[in-house]
Amino acid sequence: MPTKAVQIIGVPLDLGANMRGANMGPSAIRIADLHHKISVLGYQPYDSGDLPVPVRDTLPASANEERYRTQIASACRNLESEVHQALTLDRIPIVLGGDHSIAIGTIAGVSRFFREKNQNIGLIWIDAHADCNTPQSSPSGNIHGMPLSIALGHGYPDLVDIGGKGAKVKSENVALIGIRTLDGAEKDILRRSGIRYFTMREIDERGMHAVMKDAVAVASQGTAAIHLSFDIDGIDPASAPGVSTPVTGGISYREAHLALEMIADTGLLRSMEFVELNPMTDLAHKTAQLTVELVQSALGKAIV
Repeated sequence: MPTKAVQIIGVPLDLGANMRGANMGPSAIRIADLHHKISVLGYQPYDSGDLPVPVRDTLPASANEERYRTQIASACRNLESEVHQALTLDRIPIVLGGDHSIAIGTIAGVSRFFREKNQNIGLIWIDAHADCNTPQSSPSGNIHGMPLSIALGHGYPDLVDIGGKGAKVKSENVALIGIRTLDGAEKDILRRSGIRYFTMREIDERGMHAVMKDAVAVASQGTAAIHLSFDIDGIDPASAPGVSTPVTGGISYREAHLALEMIADTGLLRSMEFVELNPMTDLAHKTAQLTVELVQSALGKAIV
C-alpha cells in the first residue's frame, strides 16, 4: 500500500547559478496552494519549512571565487538528512528548489535510505540541460550544471560523498528527458556516461508516451524506488516562463503531465524535487501554479 503522507522541504538556494531568484521558488510554490492541492488527493502534507541557506550578499568574495561550494555542500548535507528522515517516517519527500544543485542532497538522502535496505534506486531527470558537467568541463564553474555527474560519482569529492562515498545511482538506472542544450565537453561526458538520454528530437519523433515507457523501464529495472528530479526549464517557456535559464523548443504542458502520470502509474515513485522556478521571471504566477499541478500529477491525480 503506497504511503499517503508527504514531507515538503524547501531549499531556498540559488548559489549554484549566475541568475538569481530561484531562492524564492519554495515560497512561490507554497503560495500557489500546494498544501491544499496535495490534501484534496488524500495525502497528508507535513511541511519542514525552509532549510537555512545564506543569502549571497552576506558572503565574502572568497565564497564567489569557489562558486559557493562550501555553502552548497552544507545545505545539501542538511537536505540529505531531512530526506532520509522523511523516508524513515514513511513520507514522500517533495523538495522545492532552489537551483538544481540541491539534487545532490536529495538524491544522496534517497540513496542512503534504500542502500541501508540493500536496494537500488532509479532516477528520472527531466531538464533542458544535461547537468553532467564536471569541474574540468564546466565553462562557468557553476554547480547547478554538475549535479547529475555528482550523483553518478564524478566531481568534487566533498559533494560526491554526501550521504556516503561514491555514486548514488547506477548509470543504467538513469533516464534523462528533454535535453536540448549542452556545453561542448558535456556532450562527450553524456555519451560516455552510460545513462539513457532522450533529446527533444527523440520526443518529437517518437512521442512522449513511447519515451516514458522506455524511461520507466530504465529507472525500474532492478530498483526498489524511483526518484524524480524535475527542472522546470525542461518545459517550453511558453508554458513555464518563470525559470532562470529558459530554452525554447521544450516539453509541452500536456507532455509534462503525461510523463508524470506515467511515473505515478508505476507505484514506485517515492521522492521528488522541483527546481529552478524563478518568480523574478514568472508571469502572473503561471509557472508556480503549473509546478503545483505537476506535483499533483506525480502523486497520481487522474482526469477521471
